[in-house]
Amino acid sequence: MTINVGDTIPEATLMQLTEKGPAPVKTVDFFKGRKVVLFALPGAFTPTCSNQHLPGFVQKADDLKAKGVDEIACLSVNDAFVMGAWGKAQGAEGKVTMLGDGNAEFTKKLGLDFDGSGFGMGTRSLRYSMLVEDGVVKTINKEPNPGEAKVSGADTMLAQV
Repeated sequence: MTINVGDTIPEATLMQLTEKGPAPVKTVDFFKGRKVVLFALPGAFTPTCSNQHLPGFVQKADDLKAKGVDEIACLSVNDAFVMGAWGKAQGAEGKVTMLGDGNAEFTKKLGLDFDGSGFGMGTRSLRYSMLVEDGVVKTINKEPNPGEAKVSGADTMLAQV
Protein backbone atom coordinates (compact mmCIF):
# COMPACT_ATOMS: atom_id res chain seq x y z
CA MET A 1 0.00 0.00 0.00
CA THR A 2 1.32 3.44 -0.92
CA ILE A 3 0.80 6.39 1.40
CA ASN A 4 -1.59 9.07 0.16
CA VAL A 5 -2.71 12.58 1.05
CA GLY A 6 -4.70 12.42 4.28
CA ASP A 7 -2.85 9.37 5.62
CA THR A 8 -0.90 9.39 8.86
CA ILE A 9 2.85 8.83 8.72
CA PRO A 10 3.63 5.28 9.90
CA GLU A 11 5.63 4.50 13.01
CA ALA A 12 9.28 3.71 12.33
CA THR A 13 12.71 4.53 13.67
CA LEU A 14 15.10 6.48 11.47
CA MET A 15 18.68 7.40 12.35
CA GLN A 16 20.41 10.77 12.49
CA LEU A 17 24.11 11.38 12.97
CA THR A 18 24.76 13.64 15.97
CA GLU A 19 27.95 14.80 17.69
CA LYS A 20 27.60 11.74 19.95
CA GLY A 21 27.08 9.32 17.05
CA PRO A 22 23.96 7.84 15.45
CA ALA A 23 20.74 8.61 17.33
CA PRO A 24 17.28 7.13 16.79
CA VAL A 25 14.53 9.38 15.48
CA LYS A 26 11.01 8.06 16.06
CA THR A 27 8.72 9.22 13.26
CA VAL A 28 5.78 9.68 15.65
CA ASP A 29 7.79 12.21 17.68
CA PHE A 30 9.52 13.82 14.70
CA PHE A 31 6.30 14.79 12.91
CA LYS A 32 4.05 15.41 15.94
CA GLY A 33 2.72 18.97 16.22
CA ARG A 34 4.94 20.32 13.48
CA LYS A 35 4.91 21.23 9.79
CA VAL A 36 7.63 19.17 8.11
CA VAL A 37 8.81 19.01 4.52
CA LEU A 38 10.18 15.53 3.90
CA PHE A 39 11.93 14.67 0.69
CA ALA A 40 13.45 11.33 -0.18
CA LEU A 41 15.80 10.12 -2.84
CA PRO A 42 17.48 6.94 -4.06
CA GLY A 43 20.93 7.51 -2.61
CA ALA A 44 23.39 9.88 -1.02
CA PHE A 45 26.23 11.07 -3.23
CA THR A 46 24.41 9.95 -6.41
CA PRO A 47 24.36 12.42 -9.36
CA THR A 48 20.77 13.70 -9.46
CA CYS A 49 20.47 13.62 -5.68
CA SER A 50 23.72 15.58 -5.21
CA ASN A 51 23.40 17.95 -8.14
CA GLN A 52 19.69 18.78 -8.06
CA HIS A 53 17.51 17.43 -5.28
CA LEU A 54 19.35 18.15 -2.00
CA PRO A 55 20.93 21.43 -3.21
CA GLY A 56 17.50 22.84 -4.09
CA PHE A 57 16.22 22.30 -0.57
CA VAL A 58 19.42 23.69 0.98
CA GLN A 59 19.07 26.82 -1.17
CA LYS A 60 15.34 27.24 -0.45
CA ALA A 61 15.46 26.34 3.26
CA ASP A 62 15.03 29.91 4.49
CA ASP A 63 12.13 30.50 2.08
CA LEU A 64 10.35 27.34 3.24
CA LYS A 65 10.89 28.18 6.90
CA ALA A 66 9.60 31.72 6.28
CA LYS A 67 6.34 30.09 5.14
CA GLY A 68 5.92 28.28 8.46
CA VAL A 69 7.82 25.06 7.85
CA ASP A 70 9.33 23.86 11.15
CA GLU A 71 11.74 21.34 9.64
CA ILE A 72 13.06 20.16 6.29
CA ALA A 73 14.26 16.57 6.25
CA CYS A 74 16.10 14.54 3.64
CA LEU A 75 15.59 10.77 3.76
CA SER A 76 17.51 8.04 2.00
CA VAL A 77 18.05 4.31 2.41
CA ASN A 78 21.58 4.93 3.66
CA ASP A 79 23.05 4.76 7.14
CA ALA A 80 23.34 7.76 9.46
CA PHE A 81 27.10 8.07 8.86
CA VAL A 82 26.67 8.37 5.09
CA MET A 83 23.77 10.82 5.47
CA GLY A 84 25.79 12.92 7.92
CA ALA A 85 28.84 13.04 5.66
CA TRP A 86 26.71 13.86 2.63
CA GLY A 87 24.87 16.63 4.46
CA LYS A 88 28.17 18.14 5.55
CA ALA A 89 29.59 17.94 2.01
CA GLN A 90 26.45 19.63 0.64
CA GLY A 91 26.29 22.44 3.24
CA ALA A 92 22.99 21.16 4.62
CA GLU A 93 23.88 21.60 8.30
CA GLY A 94 21.38 23.86 10.03
CA LYS A 95 19.11 23.84 6.97
CA VAL A 96 18.15 20.25 6.19
CA THR A 97 18.00 17.37 8.67
CA MET A 98 19.64 14.30 7.19
CA LEU A 99 17.86 11.05 8.11
CA GLY A 100 18.98 7.52 7.35
CA ASP A 101 16.54 4.67 6.77
CA GLY A 102 19.28 2.06 6.50
CA ASN A 103 16.98 -0.96 6.52
CA ALA A 104 14.27 0.76 4.42
CA GLU A 105 11.77 0.12 7.23
CA PHE A 106 10.03 3.49 6.90
CA THR A 107 10.34 3.59 3.11
CA LYS A 108 8.66 0.18 2.81
CA LYS A 109 5.88 1.19 5.20
CA LEU A 110 5.22 4.21 2.99
CA GLY A 111 5.11 1.90 -0.06
CA LEU A 112 7.67 4.13 -1.77
CA ASP A 113 10.50 1.62 -2.17
CA PHE A 114 11.91 0.05 -5.30
CA ASP A 115 14.34 -2.72 -6.11
CA GLY A 116 17.64 -1.24 -7.27
CA SER A 117 19.46 -4.58 -7.26
CA GLY A 118 20.04 -4.35 -11.00
CA PHE A 119 22.30 -1.39 -10.25
CA GLY A 120 23.90 -3.00 -7.18
CA MET A 121 21.92 -0.72 -4.86
CA GLY A 122 19.44 -3.12 -3.20
CA THR A 123 16.21 -1.68 -1.83
CA ARG A 124 15.98 2.08 -2.33
CA SER A 125 13.49 4.92 -1.95
CA LEU A 126 11.64 6.43 -4.83
CA ARG A 127 12.25 10.15 -5.31
CA TYR A 128 9.47 12.22 -3.73
CA SER A 129 8.65 15.14 -1.49
CA MET A 130 5.78 15.62 0.90
CA LEU A 131 4.37 18.16 3.29
CA VAL A 132 3.40 16.63 6.62
CA GLU A 133 1.43 18.53 9.26
CA ASP A 134 1.12 16.98 12.71
CA GLY A 135 1.85 13.55 11.25
CA VAL A 136 -0.69 13.78 8.40
CA VAL A 137 0.36 13.94 4.74
CA LYS A 138 -0.96 17.15 3.14
CA THR A 139 0.79 16.89 -0.24
CA ILE A 140 2.93 14.26 -1.92
CA ASN A 141 4.96 14.67 -5.10
CA LYS A 142 6.28 11.47 -6.65
CA GLU A 143 8.91 11.97 -9.32
CA PRO A 144 7.94 10.17 -12.56
CA ASN A 145 11.52 10.18 -13.86
CA PRO A 146 14.08 9.05 -11.25
CA GLY A 147 16.84 10.97 -13.06
CA GLU A 148 15.11 14.30 -12.39
CA ALA A 149 14.14 16.30 -9.32
CA LYS A 150 11.46 18.58 -10.76
CA VAL A 151 8.10 17.36 -9.48
CA SER A 152 9.65 16.56 -6.09
CA GLY A 153 11.98 19.55 -5.95
CA ALA A 154 12.14 22.51 -3.61
CA ASP A 155 10.38 24.92 -5.99
CA THR A 156 7.33 22.66 -6.20
CA MET A 157 7.22 22.30 -2.44
CA LEU A 158 7.65 26.04 -1.93
CA ALA A 159 4.57 26.64 -4.09
CA GLN A 160 2.56 24.12 -2.05
CA VAL A 161 3.32 25.36 1.46
